[in-house]
Amino acid sequence: MSEIVIKSRREDGLVRFLNMNDFNVEELENEIFRVTRSDEIPVYLKVTETTLFFEVDLGSIKEIGTEELYFKLLEMNNEILPVSFGVNNTNTDDPRLILVESRECSDLDDHELLSVFDALELAVDRAEQLLQQWMKD
Repeated sequence: MSEIVIKSRREDGLVRFLNMNDFNVEELENEIFRVTRSDEIPVYLKVTETTLFFEVDLGSIKEIGTEELYFKLLEMNNEILPVSFGVNNTNTDDPRLILVESRECSDLDDHELLSVFDALELAVDRAEQLLQQWMKD
């Protein structure tokens, strides 16, 4: 006899769901949350009525930012989908390399949400590999 699969659906608030899945969530201000898991780099969530925005700060790119590096990062965007690299120029004296992603809040699925964190984690690893090679040059 084949395995019988039973699907169930439950609803949880964002913070409660993340806590139940071994994430630490710290509310900062203005619907911005700092989310961490184990020893991974923090993910910042901005929550609006309709969208969750994810951002990971990979550090300052001021010293190593060149056209060649930016081109390599853009090429790598194809490999790290659904997340992508960007530059946060909020502080023009210290541009930051970031990873970004967003999801609509309506009918957000647990697997979909967790997969964003997994994709960010994999993208961080890829970025570290590239940036280590770049810093050696």
